[in-house]
Amino acid sequence: MTDTPLFTPFKMRNLTLRNRIGISPMCQYSAVDGFANDWHLAHLGARAAGGAGLIIMEATGVSPEGRITPGCHGIWKDEHIPFLKRLTDFVKSQGAAIGIQLGHAGRKASCALPWDGGKALAVNAGGWQTVAPSAIAFSDESPVPQALDKAGIAKVIADFVAAAKRSVDAGFQVLELHGAHGYLLHEFLSPFSNARTDEYGGSEENRFRFVLETFKAVRAAVPDDIVVGIRLSCSEWVEGGFDVDSAVRLATQLKALGADFIDCSSGGNIPHAKIPSTPGYQVPFAHKIRAEAKLPVAAVGIITEAVQANELIAKGDADLVFIARASLRDPHWALNAAVTLGADVDAPSQYLRGYNASRTTAAKRKAG
Repeated sequence: MTDTPLFTPFKMRNLTLRNRIGISPMCQYSAVDGFANDWHLAHLGARAAGGAGLIIMEATGVSPEGRITPGCHGIWKDEHIPFLKRLTDFVKSQGAAIGIQLGHAGRKASCALPWDGGKALAVNAGGWQTVAPSAIAFSDESPVPQALDKAGIAKVIADFVAAAKRSVDAGFQVLELHGAHGYLLHEFLSPFSNARTDEYGGSEENRFRFVLETFKAVRAAVPDDIVVGIRLSCSEWVEGGFDVDSAVRLATQLKALGADFIDCSSGGNIPHAKIPSTPGYQVPFAHKIRAEAKLPVAAVGIITEAVQANELIAKGDADLVFIARASLRDPHWALNAAVTLGADVDAPSQYLRGYNASRTTAAKRKAG
């Protein structure tokens, strides 16, 4: 067998992942009034049966106004829970862990579905008033958001807490706060979208405050065995923006509040930023945060090949690899990566005919 660190278990709190492969949260824009449906069950279930260690459900609005589009998933009411419990039960039955990304889209909310153009929706066309740290539009084509006052900030934090509690009730084992890609938490971190003059703006310490308060409140609201992490845009790719050194400082403070991992992404807050999208281009962010903040990290961003993913785990660049678009093309990316690397294939019994039975974990269990 070849050396396959990608297929070694990884433990966070009391949760042990069967391998280092995660499925990134990827919006499906297929919910109705926030409710998940059979599409979500089929989409996530296929990737759990496909061998990944951790499946993270798409960005989930903590409130109706926190959605990117009217088709985005939500968890702002108890009625959302029953179907999600069915979904989480199935994913866990396939040997994978299940997580959910909790977010608020801020000034990038109230947009049409991508295949309908993705442009901002007016209030009289099914959209809603957007909010942000400051009344600064995302782009020339975007509406000006309403700046959150103190009561508005308190409501958003309360919405995150309520969503986290519902997520636990629905069976999710991992919570990831969405602090990246130009959405609300990221907007507070960036001097380009945060021009506040109160304790939530100005200095780096003040721009960190909303994220830290939100994370602290969520961590305190859920059981100790629930894994809680955050996705950060570790560079805005524009001089003077939130960068990887800022991310290290923030991650260090998040660690003190009980953070279990950092999902290291980038970009999304500056519409015309020039991003060098080459294979593994965000891996250096993960490496630096892991080394300096001493926190487990996930690497993301054009990681498509099994050898590539295995090597970055072997070199200590990251603890986990999150696969996104490659898994849209191949729901069984993890199983096929195991074959490529010569690792044991943890295939469902129903799929054993598609693999060499002597190399499967299921076959070894039966033989034992």
